[in-house]
Amino acid sequence: MGESVAAHSGCLIFTQPYMPTQYRVECAPGTFLNRWGLFNPILPSASGRGFKSSSFGPISLFMANTTLHDRALIRLSGEDVRGFLQGLVTNETAGNLPVWAALLTAQGKALFDFLIWGDEDDILIDCERDAAEALAKRLTLYRLRRAITIAPEPGLAVHWAPEGDLGVVDPRLPELGQRWLAPDGEGEGADAAWHAHRLALGVTEGRAELGDGTTLWLECNAAELNGVSFTKGCYVGQENTARMNWRQKVNRRLVVVPIAEADTKRQVVAYPELGWSVEHRRVEGIDVAGAPAWLREGLAAGS
Repeated sequence: MGESVAAHSGCLIFTQPYMPTQYRVECAPGTFLNRWGLFNPILPSASGRGFKSSSFGPISLFMANTTLHDRALIRLSGEDVRGFLQGLVTNETAGNLPVWAALLTAQGKALFDFLIWGDEDDILIDCERDAAEALAKRLTLYRLRRAITIAPEPGLAVHWAPEGDLGVVDPRLPELGQRWLAPDGEGEGADAAWHAHRLALGVTEGRAELGDGTTLWLECNAAELNGVSFTKGCYVGQENTARMNWRQKVNRRLVVVPIAEADTKRQVVAYPELGWSVEHRRVEGIDVAGAPAWLREGLAAGS
């Protein structure tokens, strides 16, 4: 699975064996792909000790088959944005990013799920495009008088590939593939391929599947998919989430089952064109042997 790199008139041409197209990256001298999957130029630090990545530079990136057009980015900048989110969301924001996390109701039910990326002192929230405005408004309510700006980031897009070397491994599950942030790509995008790939692995996301304040976060398989920290301090919905984990009793789970095995009474959403049904089932009604490997231990503990 290697990648080949060739230089042409100041440009780099990246080719990946699993993709039918070439990635053409036109960049200023010193541009690099940093560890967050962001294409940034390198500039000397103010102190002269080493280097730091600046804001996004003069880069023209064409990745027509990797852009997730159904995703949007919200940028948080200003006073201690990591600390601000640390007291709101389910996962650690002070450590390594990206992480998968959620904003919950006081009862511990999922309102929004998203990935959190770091860009120097700023935070970028990778969320559903249809939910971006509502999420930004909710975060603004919690901001109060903090000197924090919460706004869309139109200059970047979320990119995905099922495998390869670009970006970083999805923090939920390695099999989900590679993810990175870069300028938008023209063309159809990768949304359909991502949707089918994710459901085939039994992973749910978004309000259509997780519900809008109707499903407890641990019932969304958050513990198994690295979407919650049980060692961080308080956040909205933490009390009930921590209590469920301490009791090791998650009575229901979101599962993806073949459409032929669908239970319409438990169905949350169906994808007949893909052959899958997302359902909210009691644990005793789930076939553990037929569940994804990453979920089996959690199901066994809750049965």
